[in-house]
Amino acid sequence: MESLGVSMLKNSVSSLVVSSNEVIEFKLVRQVADIANDRCIFRPVMSHQVFGDRESIFGYHDLRIKLYYTAARLTTYFGISYLDRVTPDKFEGVQADEIFDKISEKLQPGFHTNLDDFCSDLEKDVNFVPFGELQHAFTTNDGTRTWEIYMCEVTTPGFQKYHERLQTFILWFIDAASFIDADDDHWRFFMIYEKYSQDGNTCYAVAGYATVYEYYAYPDNTRPRISQMLVLPPFQRIGLGAQLLDSIYRHYASQPRVVDITVEDPSDEFQRLRDFLDARNCSRLPSFKACMLQEGFQENMAAEAKSKLKINKKQARRVYEILRLRMTDIHNGEQYRRYRLDVKNRLNIPYQKEQQELKRYKERYKDGDIQAALSFADPSQRLESLDRQYREVEAQYLHVLQRLESL
Repeated sequence: MESLGVSMLKNSVSSLVVSSNEVIEFKLVRQVADIANDRCIFRPVMSHQVFGDRESIFGYHDLRIKLYYTAARLTTYFGISYLDRVTPDKFEGVQADEIFDKISEKLQPGFHTNLDDFCSDLEKDVNFVPFGELQHAFTTNDGTRTWEIYMCEVTTPGFQKYHERLQTFILWFIDAASFIDADDDHWRFFMIYEKYSQDGNTCYAVAGYATVYEYYAYPDNTRPRISQMLVLPPFQRIGLGAQLLDSIYRHYASQPRVVDITVEDPSDEFQRLRDFLDARNCSRLPSFKACMLQEGFQENMAAEAKSKLKINKKQARRVYEILRLRMTDIHNGEQYRRYRLDVKNRLNIPYQKEQQELKRYKERYKDGDIQAALSFADPSQRLESLDRQYREVEAQYLHVLQRLESL
């Protein structure tokens, strides 16, 4: 039976374990008043890349970890506060988790740990001018908010140091994130800022960014690959991701040596954004008109999407399925059946190839045990799996169509 002392110790330990996601607070500070304003706080989506898979911190009462950035220059303040901390002499030889070193090694050298020094540096934000070349300017909220998108290269004066501060955000908001080698001149950076007035001055606040790597494509072409994209939490759900991605598209669409634009390991959220933009843009192309969609996926669809929008064939096929679903009457049994069959035929291609490979192996090996191991799957199970795949794809497409209809 567990002793009372052990039970009390376990309860004490449990009360000293907190979620690292809940005690870390970010702020993009535009003015000194923001420092005391809790409405400016936003928290990380994840912290396992710094604090481990459990995303927890042990050993503190009322812990607060503060990561404040000036909104334009991204001058950084890192502070830790708590009411009490576990020490070996107070708590059975147990030490509180180390915090400062784990976070500070991820920050650019030169960050502030003194809030007064941070506030002094905040005054320099008024002189900030965005790096790089202006790509696009637009407004949201009925014209009350103004935004600008800039493209930077590794050689853009001053940008590398700025990027070192900027990329610290990805550890908390992009899974499996890693810092990039910004010395490689194949990188391109697309920055989005809010442009606003404060005390009669024109100011900027960074809202997000994307990185693109320009890969070589034979014989003398380029294949840009979107690597990372992040819109910071205070600026999400207002269409900035679509504007940022569309700006990347426009930048490369007119370049004859660009083969197509690819994406590195897209998240589900990014794929939805990509589907929405590609479907919107392709719907304006002649080969994607309603009368053409009824004829099934055609090579001229892939060719036009590639030549005019730099969309690869695989994504063009996906866009075709989205747009065909939009014009399909799901209450018309025959129309809907033809659509499902078209999509399922595409989904079944990898399975058919796998079955052909298995058939060749079975013909090659006469051993009964090997043939049994290579036996085909139950056809009914494959049909169930295919139907499940289709339902998942249709749900994704309906989400995209819902957004398209809101335009």
